[in-house]
Amino acid sequence: MAQSDTVDRILDAAEELFAERGFSETSLRMITSKAKVNLAAVNYHFGSKNALIHAVFARFLTPFSATLEKAFDELEERCGDQPPTLNQTLWALTESAVRMPQRNEKGISIFMRLLGLAYTQSQGHLRKFLEQEYSEPFSRFMRLLKAATPQLSAVDRYWRIQFMLGATAFTMSSSDALRDILQNKTGVETSVQEIAARLVPFLAAGMQAEDTLLVSPAGSKVPVA
Repeated sequence: MAQSDTVDRILDAAEELFAERGFSETSLRMITSKAKVNLAAVNYHFGSKNALIHAVFARFLTPFSATLEKAFDELEERCGDQPPTLNQTLWALTESAVRMPQRNEKGISIFMRLLGLAYTQSQGHLRKFLEQEYSEPFSRFMRLLKAATPQLSAVDRYWRIQFMLGATAFTMSSSDALRDILQNKTGVETSVQEIAARLVPFLAAGMQAEDTLLVSPAGSKVPVA
């Protein structure tokens, strides 16, 4: 078996098991069994479980980051002196993700599940790795978002970004199930690209929605009656 084939088998198995079970609940023995390799192969190619987790993310994020940077370059060149709109910025991000070559039809769904786990599970080493390796495209995206939403306070922008990420992670990680439900109910087939096309204006509207909260005497915000 060629080395590259062995690495791909390990990464494919790890990616699927991490998405199904979580990082802590997936052992190296489970991965080696699914990949049909021995433990020595994992240690040789990756060195540790943490390094394997990093490699799983890097396999998607490294080419995605390059694609996204190019998309942002083209977007800013088209816009000239004017900052890109929120819709344009979100489209650049979303199209870069859905147009990535996928190893299988569930690729984007699996990765979004993994990204959600990176937020919800205690994986400090992973967050540190992501910050070190991919801070530039993420920071650039955040700068574009800020320029497109000058009316928002830093706190409002922070929370709306979290809501936006949550909606995106749920929708894209569950895209297979959601497409099946729609087809069973209506007979309509939907592609991942169509889902993204519907998601972007929804996200943009949420980011730009009028603030309907008032500050209470205690200093917290409460809904307007």
